[in-house]
Amino acid sequence: MKSSVAQPNQLKISDFEDKSLLIVDDDDPLRGRLSRAMEKKGFSVKEAKTVAQSIEIVKKTPPKFAVIDLRLEDGNGLDVVKELHKANNDSRIVMLTGYGNLPTAVAAVKAGAIDYIAKPVDADDVESALLAAPESKAKPPENPMSADRVKWEHIHRVFELCNRNVSETARRLKMHRRTLQRILSKRSPR
Repeated sequence: MKSSVAQPNQLKISDFEDKSLLIVDDDDPLRGRLSRAMEKKGFSVKEAKTVAQSIEIVKKTPPKFAVIDLRLEDGNGLDVVKELHKANNDSRIVMLTGYGNLPTAVAAVKAGAIDYIAKPVDADDVESALLAAPESKAKPPENPMSADRVKWEHIHRVFELCNRNVSETARRLKMHRRTLQRILSKRSPR
């Protein structure tokens, strides 16, 4: 387990009067684990599973901090980021996603997020991102995904977006259908 010693250019939760944190993710176990861990770190946590629930919370009591998943069961987490940024433009928002890519990272930052983290993520990484000093550069992740894992995630994402249709996925990825079937049958790389 990593120590939670603050970096020299890292703020502490005690530096903030408002410690409210909204965690938005449709993955119930992840959201629950992250909520408990962030409460132990001193945040006052509220949870939401959908864009609609999140926007309702934001309109009633806009939080100072937010961790928002990009893909939610009823829409896009960027909608929550935009709404939160309108309600409280000095909120500190971190986007989470299982499918990290440059265009969505840029869109998240333009919408008002201060950082963008690919899943799987731990509470220490989230805390570091939320409390990073505005002028600081993000430190590289402790356990980044391997290139093979990124490729595997991308192929599976396209497969899901094509409604698990192997032929359509192979066509879109410009890959032979049998090659795709072999990749889909294997476990994810580490």
